[in-house]
Amino acid sequence: MASSARALAKAGKRWLHLGHRWLGIATGLFFAMWFASGAVMMYVAYPALTEPERRAGLPAIAWDAVRVEPDAALAGEARFPRGLSLSMRGAEPVYRVVGWDGARRAVSAVDGRPIGPATPDEALAVAGHDPRSRHPAFRETVAYDLWTVHQRYDAARPLHRIALGDPEGTELYVSEPTGAVVLDTTRHERFWNWFGAVPHWLYVTPLRAKADLWRVVILWVSGIAVVSGLTGFALGLVRLRLARRYPSGATTPYRGLARWHHVGGLVGGLTLLSFVVSGWLSMNPNRWFSPSAPTQAMLERYADAPGARTGLDLASIRGQACAEAAEVRFTWLGGAPLAPIAFRDGREVPCCGTPTVAPGRVAAAARRLVPEAGSMDAIRLDREDFYWTSHHRRRRLPVLRVTFDDPAATWFHIDPATGEILSRLDRSGRAERWGFELLHTFDLGLLVRHRPAWDGFMLLLLAAGSVVAASGVAMGWRRLRRPAAGSRPA
Repeated sequence: MASSARALAKAGKRWLHLGHRWLGIATGLFFAMWFASGAVMMYVAYPALTEPERRAGLPAIAWDAVRVEPDAALAGEARFPRGLSLSMRGAEPVYRVVGWDGARRAVSAVDGRPIGPATPDEALAVAGHDPRSRHPAFRETVAYDLWTVHQRYDAARPLHRIALGDPEGTELYVSEPTGAVVLDTTRHERFWNWFGAVPHWLYVTPLRAKADLWRVVILWVSGIAVVSGLTGFALGLVRLRLARRYPSGATTPYRGLARWHHVGGLVGGLTLLSFVVSGWLSMNPNRWFSPSAPTQAMLERYADAPGARTGLDLASIRGQACAEAAEVRFTWLGGAPLAPIAFRDGREVPCCGTPTVAPGRVAAAARRLVPEAGSMDAIRLDREDFYWTSHHRRRRLPVLRVTFDDPAATWFHIDPATGEILSRLDRSGRAERWGFELLHTFDLGLLVRHRPAWDGFMLLLLAAGSVVAASGVAMGWRRLRRPAAGSRPA
């Protein structure tokens, strides 16, 4: 019996060694690439159009030309849409309607006619209002490219790419269906993302354009990498001797590069596993984590809009709007209309006698979000905490956190000034915060608020993981170059 156990243990060690060797050869370059690109991503985010950038490019609304009531723009809608706004498209004011299915359309605020696709010349005119614009030039019309391959741009395709001619090499993407700017990139972002997010996320355009296929590929590659890391860490523990050392007196049987890999794996192995397991979790395997956006049913209950109407007339809006107003958003909150007016400098003011939304009014509407819940609590956050923290993107403050006692223990973060729902976070979402975001970015408030401390901590972890990855790649290369047993000279 004892001999059988020893034989089984010996066979297990051998298969553990062989499994780690060949899994490491298969995934070693991925590990090295992920650590190197992760260091770049600490400082350069993937291109995205922020709300301040979008608003800064909107011209002031030509109120004298606005003649169509906002309710007329909703003709044909069965219910109040996901989004309705008034802004300029070139020299013409338009209503932009976003349906619940993501479809987008534009209606002239001058005569109510449907606005057709934006031409390249119209896209140039739109881009010309951006404060960064110097010598705008049309580049091309694209369906997909590296920076717009994400499915969030599907409803906006095709896209006109416009170069602004500024020193930063900024390019805008203008949606052909709506004439709205949906993305901006700079030369700095484009260059560094080739060494950051593109290799880190395997953002190869033909692959990423097929979202389901890309997700499966990432899940398999990162899943195999997880097994490679686990077998390596287990093998490192098996081969480590602290009490009964090897004849040489060392705690490891290896020499040279293999010793670096063994010791580095023991020191940096948990770091490596933390990054790769959390990266695998970021793909939401088996759909374990709920989306952070509220559902359509939640939003409709929260708004409680009485059909496809805004509840506001054009005269009252025009009477209270300033000449510099760049956008008016029409919405409902708990059965009452809202129409906040936005300006290019980021300010947002109430319209038509609607006061700044009080937390009590938001809380009253929020009770409709999860009707099956027995109770609800609402607290105001004036500073960030673990579940509401800034990293690459700035979080709004103050914010109202509304919590429910439903089976999913759902939370919502709501802007108390506008009533806008900023995020939904249930029990699974909070688990994802621990399992993915924390273990992948270590964005603890204390570290992030003291960036040199966070930078040093992250770079140290990346360096430890890089030693393991680089030594593994070198050892794998040596193993592959070794001649087969049958071809060796006698």
